[in-house]
Amino acid sequence: MGREMVKRIDVEMERMSLLKHPFYRLWSEGKLSMEALKGYALEYFYLVQNVPRMVENIMQHYASTEYAGEIDVNLREEREHVALWIRFVKALGISEADLYAYNASSKTKDAVHKLLELTSTPSGVAAMYAYEAELPKISSTKLEGLIKYYNMSSDDATEYHKVHSIVDVRHADVWRRMIADMPEHNHDALHASAVESMAAQNMLLDAVYERYIGREC
Repeated sequence: MGREMVKRIDVEMERMSLLKHPFYRLWSEGKLSMEALKGYALEYFYLVQNVPRMVENIMQHYASTEYAGEIDVNLREEREHVALWIRFVKALGISEADLYAYNASSKTKDAVHKLLELTSTPSGVAAMYAYEAELPKISSTKLEGLIKYYNMSSDDATEYHKVHSIVDVRHADVWRRMIADMPEHNHDALHASAVESMAAQNMLLDAVYERYIGREC
C-alpha cells in the first residue's frame, strides 16, 4: 500500500515537474540572459540556506526512528551544500557580500516559508521527497546548459550541480522508503504535502521569471 502512495506522489511530480517551467526550459535551451541566470542564483540562495532547516524540521518528528541516522547524514550534507552554492554564485561574478546583502522577492520568501511550514509536520517527509526526487534530473539539465551555452565548466561553477545530480538520488530514497512505511490513514496528508511542495517550488521559479524575465520581454 505504501508503494502505491509513492506512485501517487510521483504522478503529481511529473504533472507539476519543474523542468516544464518556462524558466528551466529557457535554461535548457540556452535562452537565459546572464542577468537572469545571476538573478536566479541570488533568489535561489534563499532556498539553499533554508534546506537544512527543512531537514531539521523532519528530524524533530523522526529522531527516534530507524531512519534517524540517514536523516542526519542528509542534514550534514545539506549544510555543506550552502558553500557549494556560494562557489557557483562567485563563478557568475557575484561577490559573497552582494549575495548576502540581496533581498529576495516576497514571492520567493513565501515559497520557501511554505516549504518550511510543510516540513514542520510529520507528513513533511512527502514535501521533502517532492523537493529532492527530481533534483538529480534538474541538476543534470542545468549542468548541461551551463557548459553548453554559458561556457561555465569550472569546478566552482559546476560542483553544486554535479553533487546534486548524485547525492539527491540517495536523499530521495530515504524519503521514499519513509513514505512507503507510513500507515494508510496518513496517505491523504502525505499526498497533499507533496502537491503543496511542488506548488511552492514552482512559485519560486515564477518569482525568478517575473523578476528577471518578465521585465525583459
